[in-house]
Amino acid sequence: MGGLSIWHWLIVLIVVLLIFGTKKLANIGSDLGKAVKGFKDGMNGVEDKPAAGTEPQQQNKSNAITQDKPRE
Repeated sequence: MGGLSIWHWLIVLIVVLLIFGTKKLANIGSDLGKAVKGFKDGMNGVEDKPAAGTEPQQQNKSNAITQDKPRE
């Protein structure tokens, strides 16, 4: 009487599907899988490496400040 039978779990699954929908659950599952993979890679010491075909983006920022009037 204290445990949950398979029928209880099926009812819970149906209610969750009705509330969230299949697309939302698929996205949650995908995000959870990526999080677990990232955690495992972090525990193994694997660093984030860019893909072989991608180049780092260069930022073109100007440090020069132009002023119309010089300060006195």
